[in-house]
Amino acid sequence: MSGSQSSRSLQFLFFIFSFIFSHSLSVLAKENSSAKDGGKTKKDDARRSPSMGIKILIICLGVVTVIIFSVILFKIWQKKKREEQHARLLKLFEDDDELEVELGLRD
Repeated sequence: MSGSQSSRSLQFLFFIFSFIFSHSLSVLAKENSSAKDGGKTKKDDARRSPSMGIKILIICLGVVTVIIFSVILFKIWQKKKREEQHARLLKLFEDDDELEVELGLRD
């Protein structure tokens, strides 16, 4: 079950990343086509377009980093919770010698 969850989360991350990447490429393509048209205002846009592309790239990398960090923290939390449940289960089924002595089942 955890294998299917991890594959689903990886598929979701891939989908989000590809969507953001394709969107940023379309935005950059629009900016480049408007810069080729010429004119004084277009030259100003052409000067700003590299900084816009860098901003989009930084935002995308930040989002991907936050998602990866969240997935790692969730996996660590799951592992810790599973270990606690396993310890509780072992404690529940371990032999309790003191109880047997009190009940007179053992000397």
